[in-house]
Amino acid sequence: MPPAPFPLGPPPRPLGEPLVRREGREKVTGAARYAFEHTPPGCAYAWPVPATVARGRVTAVDTAEALALPGVCAVLTHENAPRLAVPDDPTLAVLQEDRVPHRGWYVALAVADSLEAARAAAEAVRVSYDTAGYDVRLTVGHPHLYAPEKANGGYPGSRERGDFDAAFAAAPVTVDATYTVPPLHNHPMEPHASTARWNDGHLTVHDTSQGSTRVRDDLAALFKLGKDDVTVISEHVGGGFGSKGTPRPQVVLAAMAARCTGRPVKLALPRRQMPAVVGHRAPTLQRVRLGAGTDGVLTALAHESATHTSTLTEFVEQAAVPARIMYRSPHSRTTHRVAALDVPTPSWMRAPGEAPGMYALESAVDELAVQLGIDPVELRVRNEPETEPDSGLAFSSRHLVECLRAGAERFGWLPRDPRPGVRREGDLLVGTGVAASTYPVLIVGSEAEAHAAADGSYRIRINATDIGTGARTVLAQVAAAALGVPEERVRIEIGDSDLPPAFLAGGSAGTGSWGWAVHKAATVLAARLLEHQGPPSPKGITVTADTHEETAARSPYARHSFGAQFAEVQVDTVTGEVRVRRLLGMFAAGHILNSRTARSQFTGGMTMGLGMALTEGSSLDPAFGDFTECDLASYHVPACADAPVIEAHWLDEDDPHLNPMGSKGIGEIGIVGTAAAVANAVWHATGVRLRDLPLTPDKVLPRLSG
Repeated sequence: MPPAPFPLGPPPRPLGEPLVRREGREKVTGAARYAFEHTPPGCAYAWPVPATVARGRVTAVDTAEALALPGVCAVLTHENAPRLAVPDDPTLAVLQEDRVPHRGWYVALAVADSLEAARAAAEAVRVSYDTAGYDVRLTVGHPHLYAPEKANGGYPGSRERGDFDAAFAAAPVTVDATYTVPPLHNHPMEPHASTARWNDGHLTVHDTSQGSTRVRDDLAALFKLGKDDVTVISEHVGGGFGSKGTPRPQVVLAAMAARCTGRPVKLALPRRQMPAVVGHRAPTLQRVRLGAGTDGVLTALAHESATHTSTLTEFVEQAAVPARIMYRSPHSRTTHRVAALDVPTPSWMRAPGEAPGMYALESAVDELAVQLGIDPVELRVRNEPETEPDSGLAFSSRHLVECLRAGAERFGWLPRDPRPGVRREGDLLVGTGVAASTYPVLIVGSEAEAHAAADGSYRIRINATDIGTGARTVLAQVAAAALGVPEERVRIEIGDSDLPPAFLAGGSAGTGSWGWAVHKAATVLAARLLEHQGPPSPKGITVTADTHEETAARSPYARHSFGAQFAEVQVDTVTGEVRVRRLLGMFAAGHILNSRTARSQFTGGMTMGLGMALTEGSSLDPAFGDFTECDLASYHVPACADAPVIEAHWLDEDDPHLNPMGSKGIGEIGIVGTAAAVANAVWHATGVRLRDLPLTPDKVLPRLSG
């Protein structure tokens, strides 16, 4: 597209340039304001009261002591809180009835003039319960396991091709192993927080959310308002990893409190309460069976996953789905089972399904390589499919083999002594491991507005959300490329539900979905400017565009990102401590739109995968029914000292079957293969196969000494 025929500056830079994040200076100087940092005049503070029983009913709530404290203006309970419409998401039905479905469920809310007073009032609320028996333990043979019709993402719960049982029984070489991943928790730097105020019937909320359009819609439904009567602003968000993908209880509680008190109210969830109310990665017990010929070619593949959900609503971690697309096998069985337990409702956590599922599958592939005496990279190459195994569709692009080979070369994979436990440095055993990764391409219809001003500047408006990924910067690059102007002339407005609606920042779908709408609007605007012949009038020229029609059609291609991760680890034979020395990822994820922000996403994902492998894990206490690791003192995310040299590289794919930018999502694929690569490296270092994450010293050391 020719450049606009008025004030020109430096020539536009091509997509892919490593532009610095537009909001970076605001963030490091404290100028960027997050949800809890908005304090309207007369603002009150709220503090929630969580249930202390795992299952039962509230029989009484004594608020007298709390209300007598200085500065306390209200205590909301199920007896006096505003009545809400029945929500589509039962986790938002807070303070509506006396039922307690799990420990940590909110049973009251204290509101006061200060944060300290609200917290003191919450601690002074006395709640009585009628308790019942409960069950929080997931086991392989749990009597309440059932086969769901669908898993998360709308995938069929079960899929079967051929005759797996017969093929597995006839296979010369087999692997039959079970892998476990414990509950994992999203711990973004910014806790879940909301500031709500009512003005003449209009509700305005500053909310830490991955998608304020969805929050706006849900609040409007809950409070029986029109969508135009609610504005939700999520201008800056301090991470989410899936936990902020849908509204969480704090936004509903803040709006309730503001309505009851007639004052603005802000509420930030204490970190110790978050594991019970903002979702978590559900635990998985996964059995993987592989059958192959002596040449390593798979003849049978089964991946069976069991997980838990809550009694409130069904959420099924889709761990067996990646096995449907990764490797060719004429006989395949992939199933999910789930038990509804008295636990908090699980939800999305970075790469739901793919992260735990590929840990199990890629560990099993490594075990098969060991049995066959075939290099793990070569074994994966031998089982590369021509089309997507489950659907038979052609891949829009698939460069997994290239990622494996290029990654191996960069990492220095060969020459590699395949024997385990032979590389020793004093008390340290050293090994290397590899795993493949994949993530689906998701593109959702969105809307955008593009405006050309008389002074030669441009404005793009779209309700995208930047949760730390650099969305503002990349969208400016997309618009500038379509307009044929420098990025400096493009202003981006995002993070407000009054803007044109767009899909949330999740499922690695943000840039692909928003970018398409922005590209379309900018392209239409560029054409209008050429027709206009001259600078716009003082009012400028504005166009809108949406991509719902383009994205609604089912693609005739299987669209996925692929990658390969390589890890080098050291295992201390005295302490059992595992340390990662090097991580390298090689990815094929379409055209990379900003090399700086992309590298940040890839390395961030791999760091999270490192935590999944070595440090992160939680458990439900059978005595109390709650998560025992509920803060950052007990739930160990990787610190700087844990993160080694992490390299992220990519192949620049030319895939015309995606969107006008040729981009795929990159936010989640980094985590997917990392845990398996680390675990496989631990086996290579020690000769001990550990199948239960995380690989902490208490698990490693007994196996070394045994």
